Amino acid sequence: MPGLAFEPALALVELDSIAAGIATGDAMAKRAPIDILRAGTVHPGKYLVLVGGTVGDVEEALAAGREVGAASILDVVFLPNAHPELIAAIGGTCREAAGEALGVIETATVAAIIEAADAGLKGARVRLVELRLADDLGGKGYLLFDGPVSEVEAAVEIGVDRLAGSLGLA
Repeated sequence: MPGLAFEPALALVELDSIAAGIATGDAMAKRAPIDILRAGTVHPGKYLVLVGGTVGDVEEALAAGREVGAASILDVVFLPNAHPELIAAIGGTCREAAGEALGVIETATVAAIIEAADAGLKGARVRLVELRLADDLGGKGYLLFDGPVSEVEAAVEIGVDRLAGSLGLA
């Protein structure tokens, strides 16, 4: 992914309006030199704008997205130093499970699953086997971690704890 080699910041804005999503993505792209990693509709009628780049540029773009999409925003995530496995999984990389255990987290929003994945990867020695973002899931997201039993348990707990008190946990 261009622009993510040295300072891999990610931000995602999840909206309940397609029109507001298009306007939000446009404002983000115009505000700062970022890479638009994904912009488009997902089920059920939500719109995602996922961007990457340097921390400062992604923060600036996210500020523009929050301003324009304000009334339609369902969830937002900003990761100033995203885990490399998360970046690969967002790009579509899936792995075959090979560890002792498999852990799953399911969330109500795409932003929440991205945040949980990053937290679990940074907090435990696990691999991200799969990351699914909304389509064919009714707008939900889920992930699969694998590795040693204790590490998978820790990653799931860390990911879920990161979302405590948010509306994103399914």
